[in-house]
Amino acid sequence: MQTPLVLHAERLTKRYGRRTALVDCDLRIPRGHVVGLVGPNGAGKSTLLQLACGLIRPTSGTLSVLDSTPAAGAAHLARVGFVAQDTPVYASFSVADHLRMGAWLNPSWDSKLAKRRIAEVGLDPAQKAGRLSGGQRAQLAMAVAAAKRPELLIFDEPAAALDPLARRGFMHSLVEFVGELGASAVLSSHLLSDVEQVCDYLVVLCGSRIQIAGPVPDLLASHRRIARDPATMAGFEVIWAERGRALVRGDATVRAARDAEPVTLEELVLAYMSRATGTGAAPGASAAVTR
Repeated sequence: MQTPLVLHAERLTKRYGRRTALVDCDLRIPRGHVVGLVGPNGAGKSTLLQLACGLIRPTSGTLSVLDSTPAAGAAHLARVGFVAQDTPVYASFSVADHLRMGAWLNPSWDSKLAKRRIAEVGLDPAQKAGRLSGGQRAQLAMAVAAAKRPELLIFDEPAAALDPLARRGFMHSLVEFVGELGASAVLSSHLLSDVEQVCDYLVVLCGSRIQIAGPVPDLLASHRRIARDPATMAGFEVIWAERGRALVRGDATVRAARDAEPVTLEELVLAYMSRATGTGAAPGASAAVTR
């Protein structure tokens, strides 16, 4: 029986004039995961999510979301909730106005969920959105997206501009919503701490290409750090190597070697990004993805 997919891309390519944002991306993400989409600024993360929401169209290749063309119709739009990078709200609208608008636009709107979440995060229904803090705007945008009761929630770096306390509250709410709705979620971020906190599936996007994707436990289990020349080993793929050290992906024999040590999520991500960019920077030494 084929595993239901939340997102399926084949040779997905998007160009803006002479600039290429995505090239030949193949990706199969099963449903039921909280997916961390990680990569440096300009890697193509926002482009991929905008394609998934149907805001833009591919130059070539195919993309399906929840087994359908993105934004194929009103019914499909109702199945996807999207919170953009600037957590957009209408400054002149009150919090209550946003909920009324959500109810008018979405046939599956859950008014009780929306009002409960607004109360839980301490938002005043009469407050104008333009007077809310960044963290409050993010919570409002998430409540509106989740009250649609979508099958997929998509977040495009929504917490990047928030202070640590507001970001922690946002991530906590994200996990609660996903659990309550039984939804899948994709969270784009260049902050590894966000991904480590809430995601169980990882996609590394760098150089306009998918570098690696899979469940986080499986990826960590299949990679090891070794403190010797990888040329002396067999049954592995070198992801990054420098001065007698390497991060490798290998079979059980390599993983069981005496000098093979487990890797962290940060080391894994930075190794694949270093390979993609040809920087040769050691895992842990790059500032392209931060904690």
